[in-house]
Amino acid sequence: MAEAIPMSRSRTKTTKLVMPPDTNHHGTIFGGQVLAYLDEMSAIASMKHAGAAVVTASIDSVDFVSPARVGDVLEIEAVVCSTGRTSMEVFVQVHSVDIVTGARKLTTESFVTMVAMDEENKPTPVAPVYPETKAEKALFDKGPARRANRRERQLIKHS
Repeated sequence: MAEAIPMSRSRTKTTKLVMPPDTNHHGTIFGGQVLAYLDEMSAIASMKHAGAAVVTASIDSVDFVSPARVGDVLEIEAVVCSTGRTSMEVFVQVHSVDIVTGARKLTTESFVTMVAMDEENKPTPVAPVYPETKAEKALFDKGPARRANRRERQLIKHS
């Protein structure tokens, strides 16, 4: 088994300005635009962890907590918080910042599962991850429960 990697190695941050084409008729960002950012940031964080190409396996939850408006700056942060044999669970948070007032608020939180792929597009093993801070430990410690929840959800048939 590969040597464990600290969560901090995968931590990825970016900022985006909310522009009019990114928004709906309420002047708030499209949920689909936020999902695209979540997916991109999850891919980057998990590629940094795995040192390999990745694919999105699932977006387990997306909680839209508050809207982001035209002119807000989005601060997006992703980190690998749990690993399986070939999969990585990525926690993504989006905060919006009103540049005029400085007000910062949580906009979106999500857990995304990514799978590392080899050169033949087959799943490939990833190193385990370990937490370094109290906040990382809280995410890490709840990883098995989230994984069990995903497995349970898969048992529910859609038809």
